[in-house]
Amino acid sequence: MSTTLVYLDARSLSAEGPGKAERELLTIAAGRSAGSVVVAVSAPVEDDVAASLGRFGATTVLVPASDVSAQLAAGPAAFAAAAAAESGADLVLLTNAGDSKEVAARLGIKLGAGVVTDVVAVDGGDFTKSVLAGAYTTRVRAKTAVAIATVKANSVEPAAPGDGTAEVRRIEAPEAGPTATVERTEAKPASGRPELADARVVVSGGRGVEGDFGPVEQLADALGAAVGASRAATDAGWIEHSYQVGQTGKTVSPQLYIAVGISGAVQHKAGMQTAQTIVAVNSDPDAPIFEIADLGIVGDLTEILPQAAEEIKRRKA
Repeated sequence: MSTTLVYLDARSLSAEGPGKAERELLTIAAGRSAGSVVVAVSAPVEDDVAASLGRFGATTVLVPASDVSAQLAAGPAAFAAAAAAESGADLVLLTNAGDSKEVAARLGIKLGAGVVTDVVAVDGGDFTKSVLAGAYTTRVRAKTAVAIATVKANSVEPAAPGDGTAEVRRIEAPEAGPTATVERTEAKPASGRPELADARVVVSGGRGVEGDFGPVEQLADALGAAVGASRAATDAGWIEHSYQVGQTGKTVSPQLYIAVGISGAVQHKAGMQTAQTIVAVNSDPDAPIFEIADLGIVGDLTEILPQAAEEIKRRKA
């Protein structure tokens, strides 16, 4: 019988349940034809948090004797390796966030396991992923006894919670060795919008907004979407770098991606072209973004976006 281990950062969990990307991992794990779902959490959890994991398909929750989430990569990887050995997992799933990829790389060395990143679908032992800056989709398989995969958000529809329960077990993690530790964190002020990496809809602005993200934010709020940006916009200081979508920014895979005033350079395409539907708004009819867009609109974004936002609000009323 196969066992899937899902590694989760404790900071993504609450009594209400895990975050959306984490629920997707649990859905994929529970969808495997046979076997159990074991969750490894980077810190001890309260009973209500463990119960919420059980409702989303976990049969066992493994926690470390002490919190390892503040340690950068080395500590979480050492604990995840111990959890994989304890559970006998043949597949380990993590989110596709940058820190998760680093944990996955270290974990692959510790377990002698094949690591597949940027996964958008899991079918038994096969993984579908995007490669070459998102230009192609390929199907791959790890030949090792244990496979490790980081899965892009919005790859599956999260399952609804059930009435399952999970057993909580504490295990000792091996010594991680020299590692950096986070001493203090500050919460980012809430914007009321969904997180960029997890959002179903993203509206991104580029050089063409000329410093004014007002129309982009207006349309995003009408759609209940996250706001993103190209590197040109973040480098210009028009918006924080945490909003950057692209090869050196965040990778998103929403159901709808609206690119506003973005030319469509390869660097940006790498972070968004696995979106299910792409809409481009640009004043340049020859912009490369139109090559991958499902719908292209040539025109002035300062006229188009406010009209679109008002029409969406009217239809919602």
